[in-house]
Amino acid sequence: MMNHLMRELAPITDEGWKAIEEEAGRRLTTYLAARKLVEFEGPKGWAHSAAEHGRADLVTGPTEGVSAARRRVLGLVELKAQFMVSRAELADAERGAQDLELDELDRAAERIALAENVAVFHGYDAADIVGITKRSSHEPITLEADVQRYPNALAKAVDVLRQSGVGGPYGLAVAPDEYTRIIETTEHGGYPLLDHLREILGGTVVWAPGIVGGLVMSSRGEGDFVFDCGQDISIGYTDHDAQSVNLYFEESFTFRVNEPDAAVALRTPA
Repeated sequence: MMNHLMRELAPITDEGWKAIEEEAGRRLTTYLAARKLVEFEGPKGWAHSAAEHGRADLVTGPTEGVSAARRRVLGLVELKAQFMVSRAELADAERGAQDLELDELDRAAERIALAENVAVFHGYDAADIVGITKRSSHEPITLEADVQRYPNALAKAVDVLRQSGVGGPYGLAVAPDEYTRIIETTEHGGYPLLDHLREILGGTVVWAPGIVGGLVMSSRGEGDFVFDCGQDISIGYTDHDAQSVNLYFEESFTFRVNEPDAAVALRTPA
């Protein structure tokens, strides 16, 4: 049965779709950083349009003697990133080629994942999404220029969370440049800095494109940060010609922070 993605109309064989899906999966797994730290609810389907707040606002009643309250909901946003695949490459996939050139797919996967990360970590005003860094109730902690001092900043952030009654384990989302500095650094005695940070957190360190600086957050799984997914990232078909097929990534979601005490932002020096 055909749905809004129109994949059945694409001149792509099962082998071609398999190659596209596998490449997309590899890229998205790498770039979708926010999902590694927040709670994922869904997917609930393309028809899922809004997430419940569990709250209501009083409004004027329709008639005298009748009170009324309007339920609050958070509408899902639909994101789309288009790309093209060569029909010659798809023909090679049929022949069993393993080194397909799907550069546009790779870039589109990066774009949609980056957009999702930014919405979760920093917010997306047009979709009424307030990101974790903006909702955090704590003052940001500065990451000093000396990467050897990062453990001090993380220990301070973890202490802030614990004193707020927020348990661990804790995770760190960190910008790519800072992540590279971390994995390239060993402390005195040859101990990897990355391992030291993991010990402080009791959790994971995530390479997070789209974040500015970093973020220490609880990953205890008590609904502190909820990613409400309608349609998970899927591939749809637009049209084609003799040389190429035009496709796109599409998803629908919203995000909410239920516990502002459960995260501390890390900022880099100006």
